[in-house]
Amino acid sequence: MRKPADMFDREYEWSALTRFVSDEQPGATLGVVSGRRRQGKTFLLEAICQTAGGFYFGATEAADAESLRRISAALTTHVRPASPFHFHGWAEVIDTLLSLGRDRPVPVVIDEFPYLAKANPELPSIIQEALRPLRAQRTDSRARLVLCGSALSFMGRILSGSAPLRGRAGLELLVRPLDYRLAAEFWGITDPRLALQVNSIVGGTPAYRREFARGDVPAGPDDFDDWVVRTVMNPETPLFREPRYLLAEEPELRDTALYLSVLAAVADGNATRGGIANYLERKAPDIAHPINVLEDVGLLYRDADIFRDNRSTYRILEPLIRFYHAIMRPVWDQLERPGSAPRVWRASRHRYVNNVLGPHFEQTCREWALHHSDLDLFAELPAKVGHGVVHDPTTRKSHEIDVAVVGVAAGGKPPLLAIGEAKWNDVMGEGHIKRLRDIREIISRNGRYDTSRTRLLCFSGAGFNEKACAAAESDDEVILIDLPTLYM
Repeated sequence: MRKPADMFDREYEWSALTRFVSDEQPGATLGVVSGRRRQGKTFLLEAICQTAGGFYFGATEAADAESLRRISAALTTHVRPASPFHFHGWAEVIDTLLSLGRDRPVPVVIDEFPYLAKANPELPSIIQEALRPLRAQRTDSRARLVLCGSALSFMGRILSGSAPLRGRAGLELLVRPLDYRLAAEFWGITDPRLALQVNSIVGGTPAYRREFARGDVPAGPDDFDDWVVRTVMNPETPLFREPRYLLAEEPELRDTALYLSVLAAVADGNATRGGIANYLERKAPDIAHPINVLEDVGLLYRDADIFRDNRSTYRILEPLIRFYHAIMRPVWDQLERPGSAPRVWRASRHRYVNNVLGPHFEQTCREWALHHSDLDLFAELPAKVGHGVVHDPTTRKSHEIDVAVVGVAAGGKPPLLAIGEAKWNDVMGEGHIKRLRDIREIISRNGRYDTSRTRLLCFSGAGFNEKACAAAESDDEVILIDLPTLYM
């Protein structure tokens, strides 16, 4: 099946869907597609249905009876039977959907499935019964039933544990945001510094360029500040209130004020569980539930410390939400007044660099090491990349490592392939390299990792001085990575 010409990338997702919906094997099958909002899931599924002659139904938040009327009308339009459909229950609906695949493999998509299941919690069990082995309606059909949803916590549960649909799905597809390189290509930005700045605010969500920013892309590095003012912090644009809507649309977030405060704590640099609790003036056990819920809905991510067991930090996954909490939410009343954005942005520029851009640059460096670095760089494929704190028992000091690359343990100590430091605004020099060498020696004495092949990585958004360049030329264990290399 030919992918639509106006669909950017999504080669992997299109290929997975194509294989699933065109599978010639007999018997109806189930697929599950999920992903955060605004990633283009609906575009993908509507396109696959149009290409393969399938049926697409987009659910809305409505009472069960209204949803039955809507899908009755949609199926009547699609099938054009002698008399219109008037379904009285979902068992009839599912059997009719399966009948669409009686003659050939055909995609049958129910989008925003969580809305239907919220109104009728028995719906997953009804689908389970419809797909029961040896049932004629299933064996005589080659319908490829796809359930899609943006509520990540709900979509994760429908196939887990003792859920009715556990073990029934032949496809589990997660539609992720574009990574930082694809996002730069999608936005049409060739300057790597500008690309990272834009990515630190809007991330890789496709809808933010086309629908929300109406195609407004910074004309160049000198236009970045003006772009933020006119596009992100402008009350007239959809991006302005999008972070609030993202939270309101999550069905799991009932006590919105508490979840907002947790996100604000992380955006303010309180990345540990204890730090979040102190920020909220609560005990650590009291915030366990909101943290877990935010993880389930894909807004928070827990990064384990590479060097200390049972220690972790949290980061906000959606860049726009991090920007909102770090920059916009503290001065929301001012921003709502027309014409205030330039003044607010000038006052917030330093905070943006420290609380948004700097951490985003560090995470981008980790993504580069895990997904985009040359395989020859580490001599083997990295198993995990993270960050952590190295404690020196001799001096009783702790040293932060921005990038730590760990390989696969083969019967002994896991190899530490590289450690690195990331600086957005600093020109890095020989002192940064010496610091990494000293930390590598501490790690070696601690004895947890094999450091015999540990390389030293220096990531800089501002470049390197002559001594750092000379050190990299004379010692192949020192690697300098600048912004063009990250986007190469």
